[in-house]
Amino acid sequence: MTFSLLAHDPKTGIYGGAAATGSLCVGGWVLRGDAESGLTASQGTSPSTLWGTGALTLMREGKTAVEAVHAVTSADPGRDHRQLAALEPQGGTAAFTGSQSVDYAGEAASDGIVATGNMLSNTDVLPAMIAAFTQTAGEMPDRLLAALRAAKTSGGDFRGLKSAALLVVSRHAPPLTLRIDLHPDDPIGALEHLHSQAMSEPYHSWTKMVPTLDNPTRDGTGEAVA
Repeated sequence: MTFSLLAHDPKTGIYGGAAATGSLCVGGWVLRGDAESGLTASQGTSPSTLWGTGALTLMREGKTAVEAVHAVTSADPGRDHRQLAALEPQGGTAAFTGSQSVDYAGEAASDGIVATGNMLSNTDVLPAMIAAFTQTAGEMPDRLLAALRAAKTSGGDFRGLKSAALLVVSRHAPPLTLRIDLHPDDPIGALEHLHSQAMSEPYHSWTKMVPTLDNPTRDGTGEAVA
Protein backbone atom coordinates (compact mmCIF):
# COMPACT_ATOMS: atom_id res chain seq x y z
CA MET A 1 0.00 0.00 0.00
CA THR A 2 3.08 2.18 -0.07
CA PHE A 3 6.06 3.40 -2.05
CA SER A 4 9.26 4.55 -0.41
CA LEU A 5 12.84 5.48 -1.18
CA LEU A 6 15.96 5.52 1.01
CA ALA A 7 19.16 7.25 -0.12
CA HIS A 8 22.65 8.19 1.04
CA ASP A 9 24.74 11.08 -0.27
CA PRO A 10 28.41 10.13 0.25
CA LYS A 11 29.59 13.68 -0.45
CA THR A 12 27.62 15.21 2.43
CA GLY A 13 27.08 12.19 4.67
CA ILE A 14 23.34 12.86 4.64
CA TYR A 15 20.77 10.06 4.69
CA GLY A 16 17.20 10.56 3.56
CA GLY A 17 13.96 8.66 3.22
CA ALA A 18 10.57 9.47 1.73
CA ALA A 19 7.31 7.56 1.56
CA ALA A 20 3.69 7.96 0.51
CA THR A 21 0.65 5.72 0.74
CA GLY A 22 -3.07 5.43 0.15
CA SER A 23 -3.59 4.95 3.89
CA LEU A 24 -2.91 7.07 6.99
CA CYS A 25 0.26 8.05 8.84
CA VAL A 26 2.90 6.67 6.49
CA GLY A 27 5.74 8.42 8.31
CA GLY A 28 4.94 6.81 11.63
CA TRP A 29 4.51 3.36 10.13
CA VAL A 30 7.28 3.20 7.56
CA LEU A 31 10.33 5.40 8.11
CA ARG A 32 12.93 4.91 10.84
CA GLY A 33 16.55 5.91 11.22
CA ASP A 34 19.45 8.01 12.43
CA ALA A 35 22.93 8.84 11.19
CA GLU A 36 24.61 6.20 13.35
CA SER A 37 22.30 3.33 12.38
CA GLY A 38 21.15 4.11 8.84
CA LEU A 39 17.56 4.09 7.60
CA THR A 40 14.78 1.57 7.18
CA ALA A 41 11.40 1.49 5.46
CA SER A 42 9.04 -1.19 6.78
CA GLN A 43 5.74 -1.55 4.96
CA GLY A 44 3.24 -4.00 3.47
CA THR A 45 -0.30 -5.22 4.05
CA SER A 46 0.69 -6.14 7.62
CA PRO A 47 3.70 -3.90 8.29
CA SER A 48 6.01 -4.59 11.19
CA THR A 49 7.52 -1.55 12.87
CA LEU A 50 9.62 -4.13 14.76
CA TRP A 51 11.34 -4.99 11.48
CA GLY A 52 12.42 -1.41 10.97
CA THR A 53 13.79 -0.87 14.45
CA GLY A 54 15.31 -4.35 14.56
CA ALA A 55 17.27 -3.84 11.37
CA LEU A 56 18.50 -0.46 12.63
CA THR A 57 19.78 -2.03 15.83
CA LEU A 58 21.70 -4.66 13.87
CA MET A 59 23.22 -2.10 11.50
CA ARG A 60 24.26 0.09 14.41
CA GLU A 61 26.05 -2.97 15.80
CA GLY A 62 27.97 -3.35 12.55
CA LYS A 63 25.83 -5.69 10.46
CA THR A 64 25.44 -4.87 6.78
CA ALA A 65 22.03 -4.01 5.35
CA VAL A 66 21.91 -7.43 3.70
CA GLU A 67 22.66 -9.19 6.97
CA ALA A 68 20.17 -7.08 8.92
CA VAL A 69 17.32 -7.59 6.46
CA HIS A 70 17.95 -11.33 6.31
CA ALA A 71 18.04 -11.62 10.10
CA VAL A 72 14.75 -9.85 10.81
CA THR A 73 12.79 -11.25 7.87
CA SER A 74 13.88 -14.88 8.10
CA ALA A 75 12.88 -15.07 11.78
CA ASP A 76 9.29 -13.88 11.15
CA PRO A 77 6.67 -16.44 9.98
CA GLY A 78 4.46 -13.54 8.88
CA ARG A 79 7.08 -12.21 6.46
CA ASP A 80 5.09 -13.05 3.33
CA HIS A 81 2.81 -10.07 4.01
CA ARG A 82 5.55 -7.53 4.64
CA GLN A 83 8.27 -5.49 2.93
CA LEU A 84 11.50 -4.08 4.29
CA ALA A 85 14.24 -1.87 2.88
CA ALA A 86 17.44 -0.95 4.68
CA LEU A 87 20.24 1.53 4.10
CA GLU A 88 23.37 0.97 6.19
CA PRO A 89 25.59 3.84 7.43
CA GLN A 90 28.20 2.96 4.79
CA GLY A 91 25.61 3.31 2.01
CA GLY A 92 24.91 -0.34 1.27
CA THR A 93 21.30 -1.36 0.71
CA ALA A 94 19.05 -4.39 0.89
CA ALA A 95 15.35 -5.13 0.51
CA PHE A 96 12.81 -7.90 1.02
CA THR A 97 9.35 -8.29 -0.54
CA GLY A 98 7.04 -10.94 0.90
CA SER A 99 5.46 -13.38 -1.52
CA GLN A 100 1.92 -12.34 -0.54
CA SER A 101 2.48 -8.62 -1.15
CA VAL A 102 -0.26 -7.10 -3.29
CA ASP A 103 0.77 -6.56 -6.93
CA TYR A 104 2.51 -4.75 -8.19
CA ALA A 105 5.05 -5.18 -5.42
CA GLY A 106 8.81 -5.13 -5.69
CA GLU A 107 12.04 -3.31 -5.19
CA ALA A 108 14.68 -1.43 -7.18
CA ALA A 109 18.15 -0.23 -6.25
CA SER A 110 21.08 1.86 -7.41
CA ASP A 111 24.28 2.98 -5.67
CA GLY A 112 23.26 4.09 -2.20
CA ILE A 113 19.56 4.10 -3.13
CA VAL A 114 16.78 1.58 -2.60
CA ALA A 115 13.08 1.90 -3.51
CA THR A 116 10.29 -0.45 -2.50
CA GLY A 117 6.56 -0.51 -3.12
CA ASN A 118 3.43 -2.59 -3.04
CA MET A 119 -0.09 -2.16 -4.40
CA LEU A 120 1.45 -0.06 -7.18
CA SER A 121 -0.26 0.73 -10.47
CA ASN A 122 2.58 -0.60 -12.59
CA THR A 123 6.25 -1.61 -12.73
CA ASP A 124 7.41 1.90 -13.75
CA VAL A 125 6.90 3.50 -10.34
CA LEU A 126 10.07 2.39 -8.55
CA PRO A 127 12.52 3.05 -11.43
CA ALA A 128 10.89 6.46 -11.87
CA MET A 129 11.60 7.28 -8.22
CA ILE A 130 15.27 6.39 -8.54
CA ALA A 131 15.63 8.28 -11.81
CA ALA A 132 14.02 11.41 -10.37
CA PHE A 133 16.20 11.29 -7.29
CA THR A 134 19.44 10.86 -9.22
CA GLN A 135 18.58 13.45 -11.87
CA THR A 136 17.31 16.19 -9.55
CA ALA A 137 19.72 18.88 -8.40
CA GLY A 138 19.53 20.37 -4.94
CA GLU A 139 19.51 19.27 -1.33
CA MET A 140 18.46 15.83 -0.11
CA PRO A 141 14.85 16.88 0.75
CA ASP A 142 14.35 18.40 -2.72
CA ARG A 143 15.55 15.21 -4.38
CA LEU A 144 13.35 13.03 -2.20
CA LEU A 145 10.29 15.16 -2.91
CA ALA A 146 11.04 14.89 -6.63
CA ALA A 147 11.13 11.10 -6.24
CA LEU A 148 7.70 11.09 -4.59
CA ARG A 149 6.28 13.28 -7.34
CA ALA A 150 7.74 10.98 -10.01
CA ALA A 151 6.19 7.96 -8.31
CA LYS A 152 2.77 9.59 -8.29
CA THR A 153 3.09 10.71 -11.90
CA SER A 154 4.08 7.18 -12.93
CA GLY A 155 0.98 5.69 -11.33
CA GLY A 156 1.80 5.42 -7.64
CA ASP A 157 -0.51 3.59 -5.24
CA PHE A 158 -3.50 2.50 -7.33
CA ARG A 159 -5.92 3.71 -4.60
CA GLY A 160 -4.56 7.25 -4.68
CA LEU A 161 -2.66 8.88 -1.82
CA LYS A 162 -3.61 10.00 1.70
CA SER A 163 -0.31 10.53 3.53
CA ALA A 164 3.34 11.33 2.81
CA ALA A 165 6.50 11.76 4.86
CA LEU A 166 10.14 12.79 4.76
CA LEU A 167 13.03 11.85 7.08
CA VAL A 168 16.52 13.35 6.66
CA VAL A 169 19.36 12.68 9.12
CA SER A 170 23.06 13.48 9.39
CA ARG A 171 25.75 13.96 12.00
CA HIS A 172 25.95 17.72 11.50
CA ALA A 173 22.26 18.72 11.54
CA PRO A 174 19.19 17.88 13.61
CA PRO A 175 16.77 15.34 12.10
CA LEU A 176 14.27 16.71 9.61
CA THR A 177 11.07 14.76 10.19
CA LEU A 178 8.09 16.00 8.20
CA ARG A 179 4.77 14.18 8.04
CA ILE A 180 1.42 14.69 6.39
CA ASP A 181 -0.66 12.06 8.18
CA LEU A 182 -3.89 12.70 6.24
CA HIS A 183 -4.66 14.84 3.22
CA PRO A 184 -7.74 14.26 1.05
CA ASP A 185 -6.26 15.46 -2.24
CA ASP A 186 -2.49 15.88 -2.45
CA PRO A 187 -0.37 14.82 0.54
CA ILE A 188 2.81 15.19 -1.51
CA GLY A 189 1.92 18.79 -2.31
CA ALA A 190 1.17 19.40 1.36
CA LEU A 191 4.53 17.85 2.26
CA GLU A 192 6.28 20.13 -0.23
CA HIS A 193 4.58 23.13 1.37
CA LEU A 194 5.54 21.98 4.87
CA HIS A 195 9.14 21.58 3.73
CA SER A 196 9.17 25.11 2.28
CA GLN A 197 7.98 26.41 5.64
CA ALA A 198 10.67 24.42 7.46
CA MET A 199 13.27 26.10 5.25
CA SER A 200 11.84 29.54 6.06
CA GLU A 201 12.92 31.97 8.76
CA PRO A 202 13.02 32.06 11.70
CA TYR A 203 12.56 28.29 11.95
CA HIS A 204 15.44 27.35 9.65
CA SER A 205 17.99 29.47 11.51
CA TRP A 206 16.79 28.10 14.84
CA THR A 207 17.54 24.52 13.70
CA LYS A 208 21.19 25.55 13.26
CA MET A 209 21.48 26.26 17.00
CA VAL A 210 20.26 22.99 18.51
CA PRO A 211 22.51 20.02 19.41
CA THR A 212 23.67 17.54 16.76
CA LEU A 213 25.70 14.33 16.87
CA ASP A 214 28.85 16.22 15.90
CA ASN A 215 28.07 19.12 18.25
CA PRO A 216 26.03 17.67 21.13
CA THR A 217 26.51 20.61 23.53
CA ARG A 218 25.55 23.40 21.17
CA ASP A 219 23.39 26.01 22.92
CA GLY A 220 20.88 28.59 21.73
CA THR A 221 23.65 30.70 20.19
CA GLY A 222 24.91 27.86 18.02
CA GLU A 223 28.11 27.54 20.07
CA ALA A 224 29.33 24.42 21.85
CA VAL A 225 29.23 24.58 25.64
CA ALA A 226 32.40 23.34 27.35
